Amino acid sequence: MIYAANFKTNHTRQSTKTYLETLAQKLADKRTEDRVFIFPPATALDSYSGNFTVGAQNAYPTQNGAFTGEIGLEQLEEFGIKTILIGHSERREYLKEDQETVVTKYTYFMAHGFEIIYCIGEPLEVREAGEKAVADYLLSQFEGIDLSYEKLIVAYEPIWAIGTGRSATVEEIASTHAMLRSNMDRPLLYGGSVKPANIKEITAINGVDGVLVGSASLDVESFSEMIFA
Repeated sequence: MIYAANFKTNHTRQSTKTYLETLAQKLADKRTEDRVFIFPPATALDSYSGNFTVGAQNAYPTQNGAFTGEIGLEQLEEFGIKTILIGHSERREYLKEDQETVVTKYTYFMAHGFEIIYCIGEPLEVREAGEKAVADYLLSQFEGIDLSYEKLIVAYEPIWAIGTGRSATVEEIASTHAMLRSNMDRPLLYGGSVKPANIKEITAINGVDGVLVGSASLDVESFSEMIFA
């Protein structure tokens, strides 16, 4: 099972260091087959040690250059970062990253051998339009994406369930993952209001290979509880 924590714009360098020191101790007893990813804010990226992988929430597809406010390979390489989130709905919605931009990032970091957690998800109006509408919307987010890439992990996060406290139902997750599975053969995570109270129910669903956790991952005790559930 894969457990990925996306801190988003939360935690500082110091609080991330404290969090990961605590997590490293807890993960000494984790199941060997489980993998744990942590995505802190860019200001907290560093060289950390532990039975987990630290990744970047975002980066610009360049080694370095005149791209104000961005980080590139040069900054990630300093800390040995080789994992990245791409396509998260918050970047698509708030930062206006269109599919062309997402594909450019994906292609660049794939070429540099990064492990990529690629995010897809639908807004509420699409979900309410029915399963075919959901399938069409989600599959359109694979346009230009090489699904045969061996270091690809896909994360399905219904936009209407992110940070709302409302998770998709077991039936909704199961049917959507089954549809996605019929179109790709990569590890498939679920994200969207995942928390200790529903982690067992979600990870027990056929076709769910792990979870991408937002707000419930900000507390190391909460995230650890999910890993060991």
